[in-house]
Amino acid sequence: MTEPHTVFRRRAGVLLHPTSLPGPDGIGDLGKEAYRWVDWLVEHGQSLWQVLPLGPTSYGDSPYQTLSAFAGNPLLVSLERLAERGWLGGDELDRRPDLPGDRVDYGRVIAWKTAMLDRAWERTTAADRAELEAWAAGRAAWLEDWALFAALKEEQGGRAWVAWPRGLALREPAQLAAARTRLAGRIAAHRFRQWQFCSQWQELKLYAQAHDVAVMGDLPIFVAHDSCDVWAHRELFRLDAAGQPTHVAGVPPDYFSATGQLWGNPLYDWRRSAADGHRWWVERVRTALDLADILRIDHFRGFEAYWEVPADRETAKDGTWRPGPGAPFFAVLRGALGGRLPLVAEDLGVITPAVEALLKETGLPGMKVLQFAWDEPRNVFLPHGHRPDCVVYTGTHDNDPTVGWWRHRASAAERDLVSEYVGGPVTEPHWTLIRLGMLSCAHTFIAPLQDVLGLGREARMNLPGEGSGNWDWRMPAGTFTDPAGARPARSGGPGAPRPGR
Repeated sequence: MTEPHTVFRRRAGVLLHPTSLPGPDGIGDLGKEAYRWVDWLVEHGQSLWQVLPLGPTSYGDSPYQTLSAFAGNPLLVSLERLAERGWLGGDELDRRPDLPGDRVDYGRVIAWKTAMLDRAWERTTAADRAELEAWAAGRAAWLEDWALFAALKEEQGGRAWVAWPRGLALREPAQLAAARTRLAGRIAAHRFRQWQFCSQWQELKLYAQAHDVAVMGDLPIFVAHDSCDVWAHRELFRLDAAGQPTHVAGVPPDYFSATGQLWGNPLYDWRRSAADGHRWWVERVRTALDLADILRIDHFRGFEAYWEVPADRETAKDGTWRPGPGAPFFAVLRGALGGRLPLVAEDLGVITPAVEALLKETGLPGMKVLQFAWDEPRNVFLPHGHRPDCVVYTGTHDNDPTVGWWRHRASAAERDLVSEYVGGPVTEPHWTLIRLGMLSCAHTFIAPLQDVLGLGREARMNLPGEGSGNWDWRMPAGTFTDPAGARPARSGGPGAPRPGR
């Protein structure tokens, strides 16, 4: 077994994606409310902020199906902070559309914010552009492909890259050279958006670090087919000559779906990746760790074996398990990162002895989800069976908030087992699970903000398998002054919460 790294200490935190923050522009951003959020965490004794993937989203708005594994989501850029730079006027922001505060209306938000981002770019000075060039110089490996891809996607009316003219889709050098000349202005505008996303995020991250709040990011194992990553690195994926996937990713039938989940992501050609020293992956992880202190690596079991589904199937039932890159892959990452792997393994789903062996060999902490702990008395997620080297959650972004789970999904037997386990009736299931998580021997405990606030399934972030209506939840107005998130430790008896800082 690899010796556990020392990046983890006993701490507790909250899961909240930045899009869910309050703010005036219809979507959470990296402005003053994000700093108020960090302050709120500190006020409530928390020292960890977990986010979902931060990349630019596309159709369906899922942060797990982004247009780039390297670029940031420009919708998170704070327009108010651009105004502070003199690129936007206060009167312009006063004319913002009447956008809802409780949900993200992505269509209207995209139209509003992209127009304002372009206006800000047009007002940059020569000195501003020199600052941009200095920033971009160290990020050319991914930034130039991304800016060209984004500009081409605009030119092509948003169509997937496989539907572009063949020379552009398959990256013929003469066609790309012509596009760089033709679209120079739009390429520059997309570089500006990334500069501002990264600059604003890094300032926020430094503020969090100064207040002893670490950021946990999220790294999906797979990337979207319609992404800059696949377009620019077709050789790393299992595609046909036209760039279409031959097989796609998913999971077999499970807790969430009787037909499994057909994600549709192209699968990696792991042999080609290994022959190249997993260079793309190394750079991907390095870039992600520039944005976060720790990364939750999604679908860890896919590194031991992944579910392969022929691309022409309509559900994930007709798939096959195929071997993943295994321990040698993590050894390469460890070597490239100086011997440390600040990763958390999302080891949920169909977990076999081989997956458990890989987790042990890598030394990564796994996850324990308390909502999954009550279907039998010997469930491995029960708190008394936790190990110190793991991360405990009440639920994740894919679950009902705990109040919704208790009311609509938990069986009578599960509710009885919870009551028996804590030694009395359960009147506030969200606080019952929060207390159990705080009392766990695990080094890290995380609760979604929905659970801290006691919200029901109306506040769910994602329902796996549903193609619409996800990812749009925003925290209620008044959350920062609402006393619901503060509970004093009870003296004596089980269930007394501890901050875990």
